[in-house]
Amino acid sequence: MAWIRYPLYFLAIAFVTWALTQLELSSPGSLKLHLVLSDTDVHGTSEFSPVEMIQAIILGACGIILGWVAMYCPSQRPIAFGLGGLALAFLIRELDYFLDRFIADNLWQVLVAIVGALVIVYVYRHRRRLQIALARIWPSPGLTLLFSGAVILFAYSLLVGHEALWMSILGDNYQRVIKLAVEEFIELVGYFLWMIGTIEYAFQARAIAYREPQPAAQRRRQKRRHDREGRF
Repeated sequence: MAWIRYPLYFLAIAFVTWALTQLELSSPGSLKLHLVLSDTDVHGTSEFSPVEMIQAIILGACGIILGWVAMYCPSQRPIAFGLGGLALAFLIRELDYFLDRFIADNLWQVLVAIVGALVIVYVYRHRRRLQIALARIWPSPGLTLLFSGAVILFAYSLLVGHEALWMSILGDNYQRVIKLAVEEFIELVGYFLWMIGTIEYAFQARAIAYREPQPAAQRRRQKRRHDREGRF
């Protein structure tokens, strides 16, 4: 069924991108990539942009899917837990403006540190199971897409979206909204890859779970249930 899913991925990404561009073209400023909320706000913010909202929705969906994998595909639980923790850390980072402004300053950094520590401890304690899980699923198109998205988010977006680079390129014509637009749309590409990778990984994990032999106790339990149902 992958030959059906991948055209659907293409159509979904094309539609969302088209909708965002048409929104800005039909009503300039609708993407809200550079809002100045007060006189003391020097840099402005893009946190109220539809682009940022879509990124948060994608991360939430990825977390839910990975939680499902961790619950119903036990052999892939170490990988799903690690990737789910990473998605949660990304989501907290995307919500940093609201956490700092409405709850406590630098709260997002504390939450990311807690999530990161939990993921590191879990992965270290279950490193043997993690190796087995990777051996069962690799090569994996889903994990490859997840890795590609991480490269874009951790490396490419940070380097290309660096403010000093755009100040050097644009010189006296520099406007921060240009830098923000480039950075946010590059991040959106990375999150699109994360979404596709998560879905493909879930399909592969589900196939492995159905293919794996059931424990003897589970087989006996299912046989007793079947025998009881057969009496009627």
